Amino acid sequence: MELAELVGLRPFPAAGLLLGLTRRCPLRCRHCSTGSDLTVREEPNAAQLLRFVGSFTAENRPDVVMLTGGEPLLLPTLAGELSFLARRAGSRTAVLSGMFFARSQRIPPAILRAIAQVDHFSASLDVYHEREVARADVFRALHHIRESGVSVSFHLTGTGADDPYLADITRAIGKEFGGRVPSLVNEVRPFGRAASWARPARTGPDPSAAAPCSMAAWPVVAFDGTVLACCNQDTVDRRPAPAHLDLGHIGSDDWAAVRRRALESPVLRMIRTVGPTHLAARSGAAPHPGSYCDGCRALGGNEAVAAGARAVASGPAGALLDLAAARRGALGGPEGVVRRHGCSAYARLVGAGAEATAGAGGEVGAGDRTGAAPRTGAGAGDRARTGATTRTGAGSGARTGAGNGTRTGTGSGARTGAGSVR
Repeated sequence: MELAELVGLRPFPAAGLLLGLTRRCPLRCRHCSTGSDLTVREEPNAAQLLRFVGSFTAENRPDVVMLTGGEPLLLPTLAGELSFLARRAGSRTAVLSGMFFARSQRIPPAILRAIAQVDHFSASLDVYHEREVARADVFRALHHIRESGVSVSFHLTGTGADDPYLADITRAIGKEFGGRVPSLVNEVRPFGRAASWARPARTGPDPSAAAPCSMAAWPVVAFDGTVLACCNQDTVDRRPAPAHLDLGHIGSDDWAAVRRRALESPVLRMIRTVGPTHLAARSGAAPHPGSYCDGCRALGGNEAVAAGARAVASGPAGALLDLAAARRGALGGPEGVVRRHGCSAYARLVGAGAEATAGAGGEVGAGDRTGAAPRTGAGAGDRARTGATTRTGAGSGARTGAGNGTRTGTGSGARTGAGSVR
C-alpha cells in the first residue's frame, strides 16, 4: 500500500481508523502534539483493542487502520497482533513511527517482526526529531525496511512553505532514495508542546460560506479507549468529549456500532458537507469567537443545531450529501488532498515513486475506487460501503501521520500536525 492510496482515502467517512496505541515515546520533541515522553503511561487496554479490531468482518471493516502514538512500536507485539487481526478481515494497516530504534545499528527483531505485519511504514522526520535521532540513522533504517518488501514513506513537518528545513530534507530524501520514496509534508500547529509557539490553526470562515471538514471522517481511538469522530488533538484529549463527536468506547462497542454512528449522524454529515460554522449559522447559533475547531466543539449539546441537521441530513438523502462531499474532498487525487490540508508547496511528493497511484486523476482518490460504491451508511448506491477496502471504500487515509509528528490524519489539528493529512 503506497502513501498516495492512504492519503487519497482520507476524505471518505469510515474508510480508515486511527488507533493510538500509547501516549508514551522515547523522544521528547519540542513540537509534539500529544505531549509524549517515557513518563506518560496513558494507553488503551490491550485486550479491548484486540477485541475491537477483532470485531471487523469482511463485510464491515475499515479500508485501512493507522497505528499511531506516542510511539506505537514501543508495543511491537500488540502492533503485530492488531495488524494480523485487521488483515484477516481484509483491512490494511499502516504504522507511523518516530524512529527511536534507528539509533541502534540493527533494528531490534521484535520491531522488525511488527513492521513486517503492516502494509505501509511511515517515518516521522523533522528538525525536532533530528535533534534526537540522526538523519543518517533514519535513512539507514528505512533502506532496511524498504528492502524487506514493506512500502515506506516519510511524514515531514515544518513551519510552512518557506521553511528552509523542508527544502533541505526533501532534497536529501530525493537524493538518498532516488525519488522513489514519497513524503507527506505538514505544518506544525499549536497543539501539545507547540501550543505556546506554533502558528494558530485556521480561524472560522464566513458563516455564509460552506467550509466542509474532512477530518470528521475517520474514527479515532484515543489513549483512554474513547472513540472520537475527529483527529484534532485538543478534541481527542478533551473530557467529557463533545457529544456530537463521541462515537463510543472500545470497551463496550464494536466496529459496526462505531461505524454506524460515524456514518449516520446527521450532525457529522453536515460537518463533513458544509462545516461547523455554516451549520451553526443556518441553525441560528451565535458565531463562536474561537477557531474553526473551537466552533465545532461548541456545537455539542445544541439542540437547535441537532434539529437543523436532522431536517437536512437524515436518511438516504443525508447519505448522498455525505458521499458527494467526500468526492469533492477527493478532487485532484491524493495531491489535491494534501494541497487542501497539508503543506501545499510539497503536495506533489505524496505520489513520489507510486507509479499506479500518484497524481491527480489517478486510480486512487478519483473515479470508481474513490468510493463511488462504498457503503455510505444509507444504502445509497450499489452496495455502498464507505469503508470497505476492496470496493474502494473511499476513506480518507490519513491521520496519516502528519501532525506535529504523529497521527497521519490530515486536517486542522490532526495529531500529525494539525491540519495536516495525518
